[in-house]
Amino acid sequence: MNAKKLLTFAGIALVLFFVIAQPQGAAGLVTNIITFLRESAESVITFVSNVFS
Repeated sequence: MNAKKLLTFAGIALVLFFVIAQPQGAAGLVTNIITFLRESAESVITFVSNVFS
């Protein structure tokens, strides 16, 4: 088994452990990531709109 596969499996196991051990913490983390991505997209849209206005 090469290192890339091993790291992938270790990462998946870590995520599963976190979701099982602390589901509310994991949900909060996902919510924060989604909020960050949404706000970033809105900022880019606002910037592009202002450039072409």
